[in-house]
Amino acid sequence: MDPEVKNSNFSEIITLRPLEVSDVDNLMVWASDERVARFCPWEPNTKREQGLDFIINRAIPHPWLRAICLNGKPIGSISVTKNSGNDACRGEIGYNLAWEHWGKGIATKAVKMAVKAVFEEWGPELERVEGLVDVENVGSQRVLEKAGFYREGLLRRYVVFKGRSRDMVMFSILCSDVENCSL
Repeated sequence: MDPEVKNSNFSEIITLRPLEVSDVDNLMVWASDERVARFCPWEPNTKREQGLDFIINRAIPHPWLRAICLNGKPIGSISVTKNSGNDACRGEIGYNLAWEHWGKGIATKAVKMAVKAVFEEWGPELERVEGLVDVENVGSQRVLEKAGFYREGLLRRYVVFKGRSRDMVMFSILCSDVENCSL
């Protein structure tokens, strides 16, 4: 199991652990919410079968995708995808959180935990973790800034997202930026 962190704002415990099939009903809380899906590459999933398919075919096989749990209950997910070949020094982080938990520092704590874990698990080959955030997703930009990421710049019309060309903001963090990270 991944480490636990006590949320300084509450007496609640934040943990990261692999998503399991039994988490499907909790997953549906955030996966079916339009507010959560707005900046995600998927449309709101309203069918339990879609949630099961995601867990079985994407989450479980993913090398580093975890449930963000509050007191043991999944309330979101976070992943880091490591690049390969000449880009193996980089990984990309992505996360989502049930709307009712926004603005409480939970995503920031989860990002810090994930970054530290992947730097430790993947060793010196991983030099940086990047986060690409839609220019309109100010909340997610703030999460990365509070987690110690550096805003590197604006990538104009960088992706086509849900049928529209979108500007993205690039963030990154190096192991040397992370407290107690010594690779």
